[in-house]
Amino acid sequence: MSTDAPTSSGPIETLRDILGMIRFSHTLFALPFALLGAAMAAHDHPTGPKHWLGILLCMVTARSAAMAFNRLVDRRIDARNPRTATRHLPSGRLSVRAVTLFTAGSAGLFVASTALFLPENPWPIALSAPVLLWLLGYSYAKRFTSLAHYWLGAALAMAPIAAWIAIRGDLAWPPALLGLAVLCWVGGFDIIYACQDAGFDRESGLRSIPARLGVGGALRLAAASHAAMVLALIGLGLAYPPFGWIYGAGVAAVAVLLAYEHAIVRPDDLGRVNVAFFQVNVGISLGLLAVGLIDLAA
Repeated sequence: MSTDAPTSSGPIETLRDILGMIRFSHTLFALPFALLGAAMAAHDHPTGPKHWLGILLCMVTARSAAMAFNRLVDRRIDARNPRTATRHLPSGRLSVRAVTLFTAGSAGLFVASTALFLPENPWPIALSAPVLLWLLGYSYAKRFTSLAHYWLGAALAMAPIAAWIAIRGDLAWPPALLGLAVLCWVGGFDIIYACQDAGFDRESGLRSIPARLGVGGALRLAAASHAAMVLALIGLGLAYPPFGWIYGAGVAAVAVLLAYEHAIVRPDDLGRVNVAFFQVNVGISLGLLAVGLIDLAA
C-alpha cells in the first residue's frame, strides 16, 4: 500500500496516529531513569524549575525523534514482516512526509530544549548533536551488527547520565553505574522482544542476537544481561551514600521481577513476550524511581 498520503482526516487525527506509531506511552521506560538521575544530582546541588522542565522536554523530544526516525528507516522492512505490516507507515495510515516533518520537528525541539540550561551549563547544548546522532544511528545498527540491542541500551543509558550532567555539569560514578544498569536492562529485554522475529531477521539478512544464537541462546544472554543490571544497581547503592535500605529493597524487588520476566518467556513459548516487555519493565522503571525518591527524601 502506498505511504504517499495518510488516511487520517485531519491534523488532530494525524498527530494521534503519530503518537500511536512512536508508542508515546513507552516513554515510561526511560523517563523514570532520567528523573532518578536528576534527583540524585539535585540531592545536594541547587536546581530550579527550568532544570526539571529542560530534562522532561529533552527526554520526550529526543525519544520522539528517535522512534519516528526508526519507523521511517524500517518502513520497508516492516512491510515485509507479518508482525509489523500493519504499522502506520507500511499500512498507509501515515505518510512519509508527515513522519519526516514530525521527526525533524522533534529533533529541533530537542536541541532547543538544551538551551534551557544556558548560560550556567553549556554542556547539554554542546552534546545535543552527538547524542542525537547516536539515537538516530540505532535505526541502522541491525543492518551491520548483532549488538544492536546494546546500541539501544546505550541510547537509553544516556538518560540518567545526561540528566546528571545537565544539573551538575560534570560526571561521576553514580550516574555512570545507573547508566550501566539501564544499558544491561534494555539490552536484555530488547533481546527478548527480538526473539519474535528471529526467523524473519535471519531470512532478511538482518542482524540480531536471536538470529545469530537462536532463541534459546538469546534468552540465556538476556538473563546474563539482567543479572549484570542487578550487579550495577548494587554497585550504585554502594557508590551513592544517600541510598539506604529502601533503595536496597527496591533492587531486591527488581531482581524478583526480572526472574519472573524470564520465567514467563521460554524458547518454546513466546506468547507472553509483550507482558514481559511492557508490564514488567514499566514496573521496574517506575518502581526504581519511587524507591529512589523515597530513600532520598528519607
